[in-house]
Amino acid sequence: QVQLVESGGGLVQPGGSLRLSCAASGFTFSMYAMSWYRQAPGKERELVATISGTGGSANYEDSVKGRFTISRDNAKNMVYLQMNSLKPEDTAVYYCYANSGWGETGWGQGTQVTVSS
Repeated sequence: QVQLVESGGGLVQPGGSLRLSCAASGFTFSMYAMSWYRQAPGKERELVATISGTGGSANYEDSVKGRFTISRDNAKNMVYLQMNSLKPEDTAVYYCYANSGWGETGWGQGTQVTVSS
């Protein structure tokens, strides 16, 4: 059973940085691609970044390229999202997502990120 717990959200000023963490349990972590999604008020949930099971490849949504970095530590069953140069439009609830590729998936409960002066 996929279990994911996010942490690291909070209030930050424009131009600031935050690092989100996601602790995974209940599945063979290294066999799952991991993603971060976000959902702003009144908007649909959108994919922010994805990293492969080995960590060898990553993809980003265009608006975060060059500012956000996804990474994982398979020894610790952790996935991270380093967010730099934050903008007010990055304000959202950020969710961790696990995908086996063969139908097993799971979501975390989300962590709020607010970018405001």
